[in-house]
Amino acid sequence: MNKKTFTYKKSGVDINAADKFVNFISLVSSKKRGKKKLSNIGGFGSISDIPSSIKHPKIVACTDGVGTKIEIANTIKKYDTIGIDLVAMSVNDLIVQGAKPLLFLDYISINKIDLTKLKSIIKGIVKGCEQAECELVGGETAEMPGTYEKGKFDIAGFAVGVVDKNKILNKKKIKVNDLILAIPSSGLHSNGYSLVRYLLKKKKINIIKNSFLKFELLKPTKIYVQEVLKLINKNLINGCANITGGGLVDNIKRIIPENLIAEIDLNKIKTTKIFKWLKKNDISNNEMIKTFNCGVGFCLIINPKNFNQIKKFFTKEYKPYIIGKVSKGKNKVKLNGSISWV
Repeated sequence: MNKKTFTYKKSGVDINAADKFVNFISLVSSKKRGKKKLSNIGGFGSISDIPSSIKHPKIVACTDGVGTKIEIANTIKKYDTIGIDLVAMSVNDLIVQGAKPLLFLDYISINKIDLTKLKSIIKGIVKGCEQAECELVGGETAEMPGTYEKGKFDIAGFAVGVVDKNKILNKKKIKVNDLILAIPSSGLHSNGYSLVRYLLKKKKINIIKNSFLKFELLKPTKIYVQEVLKLINKNLINGCANITGGGLVDNIKRIIPENLIAEIDLNKIKTTKIFKWLKKNDISNNEMIKTFNCGVGFCLIINPKNFNQIKKFFTKEYKPYIIGKVSKGKNKVKLNGSISWV
């Protein structure tokens, strides 16, 4: 071959490597599900059934990424958990409206195909789909030399779910005197990492040498699908909120009806070590509350009579507890007291 001949591979795009990766995705996905090699992955599109048990199906779709948590993974060179985060960020939004996740797709853009790195990410995505009881049906991997620096990449996820129109959770079900429950988070989840990284840079903290941070900063986001869907199927909750970017206030206000207010008692919030560590590093109370979940990964709004029954659906680690109630008011969210960081 003429050395001066222009090829796609010389430009930085290796189609053969991409094909090997697609084949790996199909095999690892089918292995987890105990099935033969999936026919969906590698095609132009994916065809899936809507469960026949749902009489009046409504489709719900979500998309999200994991933000700059990717840069923590790059620093530590550990990629097997951010795939779980990717699934969690979308499916935890789906269940807020009562939808059961059906299928998931991913998009990975990278400067150059790195099979070791990409396989690790996909294994996490498959594990996340397993926890959410949905299928990984396809995706896209884009090799983009010149757009991303060496070793850099980004990932995005897309989830589709279904809900019977009679079981859709909406604001109308939320009433005065309903309780607000906090379900603990597994850690930072996938929000606030730009602030975390800014802090690490300014304080010159090497996370590779800090075993606590190395573990905590890549903890995967808790997937709440199985527990919350059981509660929805038994009509035990009136509303719920996934506590992501914007913290408690911005996310709870999205589900509170007009002329009602969510009164949150910050004294009751149970924080964990990573949030206490952040607070000690010159971050104000207000900044903590609006940037991080502060230990509350998901909220349920319930009739008080259902509280004891609801607790039975959760393990000890993620047992819901009361942090407030719904009352009459116009500001949608009212914070009382202060979080203890001790």
